[in-house]
Amino acid sequence: MSAAVKPARLLALCRKEAMQIVRDPSSILIAFVLPVLLLFIFGYGINLDANKVRIGVVLEDSGAEAHRFAAALAGSPYLEVRPGHDRADMRARLAAGEVRGMVVIPADFSAKTAQGRGAAAAQLLTDGAEPNTANFLASYLQGAWQVWLTQRAQDRGQPPPAQLQLEPRYWFNPDTVSRNYLVPGSISVIMTIIGALLTSLVVAREWERGTMEALLSTPVTRAELLLSKILPYYLLGMAAMLVCVLAATLLMNVPLRGSWWLLFVVSSLFLGSALGLGLLLSTVTRNQFVAAQGALTAAFLPATMLSGFVFEINSMPPPVQAATYLVPARYFVSALQTLFQAGDIWPVLLLNTGWLLLSACFWLGLTALKFRRRLDAS
Repeated sequence: MSAAVKPARLLALCRKEAMQIVRDPSSILIAFVLPVLLLFIFGYGINLDANKVRIGVVLEDSGAEAHRFAAALAGSPYLEVRPGHDRADMRARLAAGEVRGMVVIPADFSAKTAQGRGAAAAQLLTDGAEPNTANFLASYLQGAWQVWLTQRAQDRGQPPPAQLQLEPRYWFNPDTVSRNYLVPGSISVIMTIIGALLTSLVVAREWERGTMEALLSTPVTRAELLLSKILPYYLLGMAAMLVCVLAATLLMNVPLRGSWWLLFVVSSLFLGSALGLGLLLSTVTRNQFVAAQGALTAAFLPATMLSGFVFEINSMPPPVQAATYLVPARYFVSALQTLFQAGDIWPVLLLNTGWLLLSACFWLGLTALKFRRRLDAS
């Protein structure tokens, strides 16, 4: 039997697959509803910014300077001050998670400040269970301290205290909004799940419904069968990708600084890997439930844990870093974050595109090798 692809037969098979997609509400839900739902969960549910940190203040000094410093803390837009009675009470609230840190203004604070006997000091205790928040809190308190010192010097007609002046400049994400970093990475995880789920059911569904036997009795070739299972779901996956990008840019205000055509190329190559993985599982298992579970495990976990989306790859042990090179989402995360935040940075995009091309060829080629026009599973 000839293995050539006949356009008329391929078009008929794609039409049949498209009709099954339209008649099956689960495919529409996976392609259009699930991506938006997951995108909003990742975009709004996960936030690395500590815009308003709860902090307790124990005021052991009743002097004017101590009250002025406490007022400066309360006036900070980044701190939500909770006054406390004593250190023991505030420690209990810190342990209970009611506050993320506590500032103790000692009894000699005003005296040292007024008389200039040494440096006035305040103690900061933070909850180290969340290091990121603790670092934010230390920076916010240091900023409030410098503002208070400057204001105090101005009130007394004195020159401002000598301090190191920093003028930070943040490249690619000048607003330092974590959503601009998280949303592109979350799109890669979402498309991994969507792509693998879409095709993990198609071949297994044919076997379970008994329609695969009818297809195998026709002159349809293996290449035509595979293409008919890939092309409609590729279009569906690209539509889901478009929905994600529009939701990110229009609803969540995440900037897209790169080219749309580069985004199309990178997404197409990544979908080749995701669809190939799902189709391989569907071909091998011949069971929709097992294929869907396998797709979620093989696609979601590596894309989340080993892509660099959540955890920094350079901080992982060397064997784990080596394993990340086998995860297509690693290159898709890097490419999307570059396109969204930096633009068309060719050295980064060319490297990631090359790896995505190799990955797509591998998964689609492996699926073609495993697919047999036989009724038995061997």
